[in-house]
Amino acid sequence: MSAPAAAPVLSARAVVRARRRAARRRFVADFRAQRAGVAGVAILVVFIGLALLAPVLFGSDQLQVTKATGGTLQPPDGSFPLGTDETGRSVLALVVWGARVSLLVGVAATVISMAIGTLVGIASGHFGSWLGALLERLTDWFLVIPFLPLAIVLATVLGSSLLNVIIVIGVTSWPGTARLVRAQTLSVEARPYLERARVLGGGHWHQMSRHVLPNVMPLVLANTTLTVAIAILSETTLSFLGLGDPFRVSWGSMLDNAFAAGAISAGAWWYLLPPGVCVVIVVLAFTLVGRALENVLDPRSREG
Repeated sequence: MSAPAAAPVLSARAVVRARRRAARRRFVADFRAQRAGVAGVAILVVFIGLALLAPVLFGSDQLQVTKATGGTLQPPDGSFPLGTDETGRSVLALVVWGARVSLLVGVAATVISMAIGTLVGIASGHFGSWLGALLERLTDWFLVIPFLPLAIVLATVLGSSLLNVIIVIGVTSWPGTARLVRAQTLSVEARPYLERARVLGGGHWHQMSRHVLPNVMPLVLANTTLTVAIAILSETTLSFLGLGDPFRVSWGSMLDNAFAAGAISAGAWWYLLPPGVCVVIVVLAFTLVGRALENVLDPRSREG
């Protein structure tokens, strides 16, 4: 009788890959259990799909005032399901094209905000010297100044363009993330394996990139989706105040144009309601996804 075959010995990389696959499966299963988060993802997929297919669904010529075919503030009908604006353009086409700018600004500004907030938060929590104190005071300074006045001043100084709007929102919305990351960094710094890494000669960059950053990333990812919602609202506010890119259509610029054209007094609800509802729905979807990620990635929140 032959001896049973020995079990194959897995390499270290194979073990790591197997653990990562198992972790991804657990994450997907836990996220699927969050019904609100799944609903938020479905809503975002619809809006992202519409934004990507905007040139296919509605040609760019429908955004040009000189090629408008509708009447002034024409009510919804068979030709224009959501009516027209003050220049005769289709409101439905404007809403679909506006999703591209609003989502782009929200995501791009959030990337800038998360990068600055994560870097400042980890550095201020890791370094206990004058550098950490300086970064903490800088964060407090940005937190004390009201967000909207600071964003308005920066947008006015830099000028009205899509890139400037992204920079303004990203530069002014990072302090909250920095505070959260700093608190988590201080908690990680007190753990034994950080002390062992310092004793074994690990430098500051090694400690922050290999030990601190992986432990704060779940918090950063959960906070990212919430920051996207704030960035979209900020873009809408700046565009409504006339500080957005005048050559691009966004939901905020639509609301600004509707207000300037007297859509409220004219009773043209079809011009005001669609962009406002889209902003509310997308912000709600990002919030639902963020809460779901927080519940999945934070064991204490999941137990609660």
